[in-house]
Amino acid sequence: MSNITLEQARRVIDAAIKKSEELGVKMNIAVVDAGTNLVAFNKMDEAWLGSIDISQKKARTARYFNMDTGEIGKLSQLGGPLYNIEHSNHGLITFPGGVLIKDANDKIIGAVGVSGSTVEDDHTVASAGASAI
Repeated sequence: MSNITLEQARRVIDAAIKKSEELGVKMNIAVVDAGTNLVAFNKMDEAWLGSIDISQKKARTARYFNMDTGEIGKLSQLGGPLYNIEHSNHGLITFPGGVLIKDANDKIIGAVGVSGSTVEDDHTVASAGASAI
């Protein structure tokens, strides 16, 4: 299993912070490796405390199911094939803001989770972070 390195995780965090600043939002940003272990975390000044846990769960959720959390959210709606999945794995987050991180060979090496603004902003910032690799 290939894993994101600390150096790569820092690049993800830096890119996510840059995008957050462009949007004028304060974010919590978590990067996990392919095994869902926390590699790096950043809480921007004045970011919501409640979003610390959410950002980490978004990153883990994306990696657990190898898809962005927004996609899982679509499948977990009432009547959907993954309805109630958010209650598994000690709690998942199934709304946008968790994005897979892939290497140059398109192999999953981790995921980034972002929380602290609208789900649209969270996804935009997470995507910017993931794109740094």
